[in-house]
Amino acid sequence: MSIQIVEKSGEGLSRVYGITVPAKTLSDKLEARLAEIAPQMQLKGFRPGKVPTAHVRRMYGKAIMGEIVEQSVNEGQQQALSDAQLRPATTPDVKLESDMDQVIAGGADLTFEVAVEVMPDFEPVDPTTLSLTRPVYEPSEADIDEALAELAQGNRVYEAKTGKSAKAADGDMVMADFVGRIDGEAFEGGAGEDAEIIIGSNRFIPGFEEQLIGAKAGDVVTVKVSFPADYPVATLQGKPAEFETTVKEVRAPQDAKPDEEFAKRIGMPGLSTLRDALKSQLDSQNQSASRFKLKRALLDVLDAKHSFDLPPRMVEAEFSAIWSQVEAERGRGELSEEDLAKTDDQLRAEYRRIAERRVRLGLVLAEIGRRHDVQVTDDEMNRALGQEASRYPGQEREIFEFFRQNPGAIAQVRAPLYEEKVVDLIIAKAKVADNAVSKDELFAEDEMPEGYEEGEGKAKPKKAPKAKAEAAPKAKKAAAEPAAEEAPAAKPAAKKAAPKKAK
Repeated sequence: MSIQIVEKSGEGLSRVYGITVPAKTLSDKLEARLAEIAPQMQLKGFRPGKVPTAHVRRMYGKAIMGEIVEQSVNEGQQQALSDAQLRPATTPDVKLESDMDQVIAGGADLTFEVAVEVMPDFEPVDPTTLSLTRPVYEPSEADIDEALAELAQGNRVYEAKTGKSAKAADGDMVMADFVGRIDGEAFEGGAGEDAEIIIGSNRFIPGFEEQLIGAKAGDVVTVKVSFPADYPVATLQGKPAEFETTVKEVRAPQDAKPDEEFAKRIGMPGLSTLRDALKSQLDSQNQSASRFKLKRALLDVLDAKHSFDLPPRMVEAEFSAIWSQVEAERGRGELSEEDLAKTDDQLRAEYRRIAERRVRLGLVLAEIGRRHDVQVTDDEMNRALGQEASRYPGQEREIFEFFRQNPGAIAQVRAPLYEEKVVDLIIAKAKVADNAVSKDELFAEDEMPEGYEEGEGKAKPKKAPKAKAEAAPKAKKAAAEPAAEEAPAAKPAAKKAAPKKAK
């Protein structure tokens, strides 16, 4: 007897199938498996290859039947999807209905339900029918002057302070040795020699740099701080510590002049070459901003042009991911004043619409990519994994091993690569017109499309908080992106030495 599959319900994008695997089918599989392995077994008291099948059944029958049941459940749900020609949107839910003890004992059929949400059937927009506007901005000489001045400030030198002004002030560099202790005991990573501590740079843990104000060469300052609750080293999180800091020298910043000598000091042939390099860098930044704006415009158009049922579980998973980060932002006091003024019900409704947008855009891009056979190559994946590993110097091997053992993390790295390739394909096929804009316009924050926040009487656009630009899915800015791009890959934390602050 073969597997029996019955569709129990099929409303919207949800399907529920009842699946029965007869006890006789399971028993036949068990006998076949026993006949396969018995000749290969070597047990004490029996000649090699002569272990009776009945003895193998008695010793290992239940364990083997358990494996057969698990395999049959997987085969049953795969057959149900294949027979119905379904594309699942989420991992199917399996609910066992049989008494499993009786099934494994061979006395009952294996019966279970498979509930699955399927991909919606819709016709995506033809990319060649789309018209988009790309904002562009050519860097001016004033922009290059500004970049040159910032570069000079960032590369300023520090010279030793002498006389009455030798005490450290805000902005000075303190050369020092330090030893950190917790409860009087030194801890790993808590010591440093010839450390360059720039007061006010916030490169060290909060409160460390400020306590060196007023120190001079030869002073020994006991710096008392507490490690942040989110410090990368778990054993140090929230712990109070004292750093015995020996000041060796105090240096004051000296502004560098952006001239020929400065250009040569930082390794350039001359000032003209440096200005050309800065212009090239500004061009690259502007092109990235232009690409971001163009993509955002494309996503808004795709969102507006598609309306179809969304898989509820997919939306719920996306909403849960967004809401957990909203709660985290609330806990850190990072919610915008506008969001703080709303009730949880209002915020949930708003962020659920955002989750729906993200899921819808992800499905649209996936379908367009599927129809145009967009693929992420092995070389592209290897480069992406290499870039990820390079973020953790000295731990590259561990990072690659982490991804090798976590297919889900691999998928999260692949998703944004695939998405960008689909976006590139659409842009290449669409009608794109360049529009010259000012620098302020190019780098201005985008507003949310209409319909994603309820105002009084009607929906109105909403600005995305600037602080959320790099986060995923964090706050409203992420609403511009489909779910695939924003999914963060799980990754081990890099080791950081105290007392430097995590970057």
